[in-house]
Amino acid sequence: MTSIIAFIVTIGILVTIHEYGHFQVARWCGVRVLRFSIGFGKPVWQTTLGKDKTEFVLAAIPLGGYVKMLDENELKAERESETPPINYSETELKRAFNRQSVWKRIAVVLAGPAANLLLAIVLYWCLFMLGITGMRPIIGMVEPNGLAAQASLKSGEIIQKIDGKQVNTWQEAHWILLEKSLENKTVVIEAINNNNELLQHTLNFESINNDAEIDILKKIGLEVFKPSIPAVIGEILPDSAAEKAGFMPNDKILQIDAVETSDWDQVVNTIKDNPNKKLQFEVERDKKILSITAIPEAIKENNQTIGRMGAAVMLDKKELDGLLVKSSYSPLDSLQKAIVKTWDTAIFSLKMLVKIVTGTMSLKSIGGPVTIATFAGESASLGLNVFLGFLALISISIGVLNLLPIPVLDGGHLMYYMAEIFKGSPVSEQSMLVGQKIGFVLLGLLMTIALFNDFNRLIAG
Repeated sequence: MTSIIAFIVTIGILVTIHEYGHFQVARWCGVRVLRFSIGFGKPVWQTTLGKDKTEFVLAAIPLGGYVKMLDENELKAERESETPPINYSETELKRAFNRQSVWKRIAVVLAGPAANLLLAIVLYWCLFMLGITGMRPIIGMVEPNGLAAQASLKSGEIIQKIDGKQVNTWQEAHWILLEKSLENKTVVIEAINNNNELLQHTLNFESINNDAEIDILKKIGLEVFKPSIPAVIGEILPDSAAEKAGFMPNDKILQIDAVETSDWDQVVNTIKDNPNKKLQFEVERDKKILSITAIPEAIKENNQTIGRMGAAVMLDKKELDGLLVKSSYSPLDSLQKAIVKTWDTAIFSLKMLVKIVTGTMSLKSIGGPVTIATFAGESASLGLNVFLGFLALISISIGVLNLLPIPVLDGGHLMYYMAEIFKGSPVSEQSMLVGQKIGFVLLGLLMTIALFNDFNRLIAG
């Protein structure tokens, strides 16, 4: 339910912003807008506003939207069909989209993707001002014979810079490593070891496999540092399996099914692996040893059934604060960082698309509505900051995707108008019709691949 609601909110915001960009610039250019629709299909709500009597529509299928402008080409198509055409005066026809200069038409077409990119800048600006909390880039386990081990990276080292770029959190390190992996370059990682010595490591990405299903840290054989947390319960959720079994705060879990527990991670993994199965816990409470029987509740997470008890760990706040870094910036610095972040992400998205088209990256990288819904739900459950970051990322993706030179997308129309500038006259209707058919085929193929990947992830987990 969370995923569905988060998906509708995500698509609703992004589509509204995109179409509003087209709508507002069209009005600025003097074009008459007939309809502003969020969604496709049968209207579930509509109203008419403004001196142009523009229809504002909320339709049943929330997978997109459109802005319908007065256009003589569409009027011609209506006359050739059975749809009774509306007769417009010559004064009104002067406001038709097709009668505007090519530069005005380009502005209207670019406005949608530009609105998505501006939304991302605003969201990142807010996030940078509010402050971003992340894990310090402390290296955890290093996989033997992995790329990280070959570069002599060791557990406990703290990453300072990657290719000269300052790194404060694992999120920043992860992003830079992901960018460099697409370029198949070698990178220099500066890190401080336990003796406070500054070391340089050269990491070679030339042999890396560009499979989007595997996280970049796993590819190079690195793990984020995780402190050993004692298996002591800090909080019990009401009506949870833990409360029903009789667990209490400050209970220290010693054994599960006669197997000694070394830390909280072991407790969590054991519970996850045993949904709806009876487990025997040995706990220490007030210096007494007790035996408690509990059955983890079965829940769905990431398309898998796992066990959950509804008990939270007791954390040492001082130790946790030592692992976290919060960075916040002034409004001006935040704006600058937001612009750079949006630009870098847009370029990264283009590089990924090029690699997919050229076959150097797996088609598994393409995700559809199910994937978006899944990540929307997960990000929403992790808090407002995470959801806003996800919203910015998807907004950039939509903006970049719409700029691709594929007929029926904004980039396809832009391609026609650029050709018109060099040609000196509009592209012929026949050429546009052929291009439209090609565009629908390409989009259909893209959607088929995306849905296949979505259902494959659902089935295979």
